[in-house]
Amino acid sequence: MSSEISPKAEISPKAKIGDGCKIFPFVYIEDDVVIGDNCVIFPFVSILNGTRMGNGNKVHQGSVLAALPQDFEFVGEKSELIIGDNNIIRENVVINRATHRGCKTVLGSNNFLMEGAHISHDTVVGDRCVFGYGAKVAGDCHIGTGALISSNVVEKANTRVGEYAVVQAGTTFSKDVPPYVIAGGSPISYNGVNTTISKTAGVDEKVIKHIANAYRLLFHGQTSIFDACIQIEQQVPDSPAIRNILEFVRGTEEGIISKL
Repeated sequence: MSSEISPKAEISPKAKIGDGCKIFPFVYIEDDVVIGDNCVIFPFVSILNGTRMGNGNKVHQGSVLAALPQDFEFVGEKSELIIGDNNIIRENVVINRATHRGCKTVLGSNNFLMEGAHISHDTVVGDRCVFGYGAKVAGDCHIGTGALISSNVVEKANTRVGEYAVVQAGTTFSKDVPPYVIAGGSPISYNGVNTTISKTAGVDEKVIKHIANAYRLLFHGQTSIFDACIQIEQQVPDSPAIRNILEFVRGTEEGIISKL
């Protein structure tokens, strides 16, 4: 099955384009690009060197994929942007490729990036994430599966957002946001547990209560976060979700958000 490619698109003959794609007029695709099957590329999209895109993606008007990293350390080395399957990338989204040779910016599968979102160099995004209008993620960040980064959020460099966490609209933050929480405000703070994970992640209601208890110890206790982790291990029933929280908190380098 061949692809439908507009003669008004500017596509390098070296680019590799899969079957069943539809590429609209005024699309620009450079040499070192791989696009999978059944992708739709709308007008005025630029797909630059280093892009490796899977199947079933839709990239809307004005977006730029594998844009050069906005990093003073970048000296033109070959790097990549890896995109999975079935992502929706809306208008004017920019995703940078990685800074250094052999490194990657990664966008998983089944993500939804709304208009004007920006994913910077060397950031890794899991699956089924949502980025609201104008959300900005700086370099070297990590966004866990199922996270929601709401409109006009600014995530500073080298920070992490855990699985199924929600960062509320308009928040700027420079600390790690643990899994399954709702966080927001200025300064950012813990605002409760994302109880929708019972539907989105199949987490049992009983486990959600255990998660809430764990965060009660973490955010309301009178001890360090690392001592709080020991209390969680001792007082909260074990589950994959609880282990995920403990691993995330113990692995922080930037520190985690606090409870006001």
